[in-house]
Amino acid sequence: MSLRKIYYSLPASLRFIVRRIVFLPQDIWSSVFGNKELMPPKGLIFTGSGNFIELGNKLVNSLKVHCKLQPNHAVLDIGSGIGRVAIPLTKYLNKEGKYDGFDVIKTGIDWCQKHISPNHPNFQFRYIPLKNDLYRESGNDAADFVFPYENDSFDCVILTSVFTHMLPEEVENYLGEIQRVLKKGGKCFVTFFILNKDAKEFISKNNHFNFPFNKGHYALMDEKVKGANVAFEESYLEEVFSNKKLKIHAKHFGYWAGREKINSVDFQDVIILEK
Repeated sequence: MSLRKIYYSLPASLRFIVRRIVFLPQDIWSSVFGNKELMPPKGLIFTGSGNFIELGNKLVNSLKVHCKLQPNHAVLDIGSGIGRVAIPLTKYLNKEGKYDGFDVIKTGIDWCQKHISPNHPNFQFRYIPLKNDLYRESGNDAADFVFPYENDSFDCVILTSVFTHMLPEEVENYLGEIQRVLKKGGKCFVTFFILNKDAKEFISKNNHFNFPFNKGHYALMDEKVKGANVAFEESYLEEVFSNKKLKIHAKHFGYWAGREKINSVDFQDVIILEK
């Protein structure tokens, strides 16, 4: 059994405890001898592997390049985690700009409210208790969630590794809400695992990262933890985008399935949507 399978087999609450224990010695060392750069303890980070600071800087640079993000823009970070995008944005957005983020994990929101908002009052974070079997064992239904923001409020919306953990009804609702809160001409940077002919050919040769449970227009990596990793058929996504009145501005396939990393924007597939 792979480490991923073992991790997914644990209850959601226990997954966070295990990570905290594993990284506790390193976090203690960093608190005593590490640099003072704003960064959460590794044991609290639940937004994937890799260098937290480098990945955050890379994402912000992608927003500048692909979404034409400006210092005075309003940004909505869906699945804001524990500040991976917010931290580098504090160095880019000016006083006319603003940042709003929400997440289903209270630990991340609490950390950001304590360590970011006091020095950057234009950065706000909200805890939204939505159910997701990867992260939470209870909560409200994301398929019915109405974003707590006014229409036409944001120049840029970002979701990284959010729709990869959501089922179709949830994704469709979120896309409708994204369209509502985006300003006319605003951009949305969103990542997926997209299934098309090329991806399926790569997957057939990839025993490490695949989606064996076919559900029609989407597929699951783990049927017991449906939110673990979800892949969507490209034709289905294109239909949903059209129904929600969001145009595909650009599409960049990632290297998750086996494509060349050097030619990819991200590990996951990136789509830039425009209202």
